[in-house]
Amino acid sequence: MEIWINPACSKCRSALTLLDAEGADYTVRRYLEDVPTPEEIREVLKRLGLEPWDITRTGEDIAKELGVKDWPRDEAGRERWIEALSRHPKLIQRPIITAEDGTAVVGRSEEAVRDALSR
Repeated sequence: MEIWINPACSKCRSALTLLDAEGADYTVRRYLEDVPTPEEIREVLKRLGLEPWDITRTGEDIAKELGVKDWPRDEAGRERWIEALSRHPKLIQRPIITAEDGTAVVGRSEEAVRDALSR
């Protein structure tokens, strides 16, 4: 199990606290420092069953600068979103937890973190 976190994020800290309380075996990835490649983002999206715009933090300043809210949300525009997430990892929703069964969840709630633990 791997968890992508930003240490400044309260949701990330809560997820780590829960994982520790449950005795989970996991690896921490500080994704702002260890930036995911486009291929890693594609793989996580596949595991999540989501599209890149589903995990993009559109309220971030860089999102506003890039104008992502106006970008097409279709197959033709998919790579543009993935490249933006890789170039600007602050745009990635957090925390993302990859589960042992090959799936992943965005662990913003206790329920989501527990879901990842049960897989």
